[in-house]
Amino acid sequence: MDAATTEKLMAELRAVVREAEALMQTAAAESGEHLRDMGDSAREAASEIDEQVRKNPWAAVAIAAGVGLLLGLLLGRK
Repeated sequence: MDAATTEKLMAELRAVVREAEALMQTAAAESGEHLRDMGDSAREAASEIDEQVRKNPWAAVAIAAGVGLLLGLLLGRK
């Protein structure tokens, strides 16, 4: 392999590395935005659930008891 071919290959390799870094940065930025959106959605859902529990505390107690009963039955099976 001569020096010109080696230099050309190195230049192409550097270009590929730059493009890969750019893609990684773009993917990281997009995933960060997606995580922020998911966090916002989770906070909104938690707020809504909190509001519903405050409006209907006995319904929340009944639901929690039902879930606990089902889990107890499932985990208690042999």
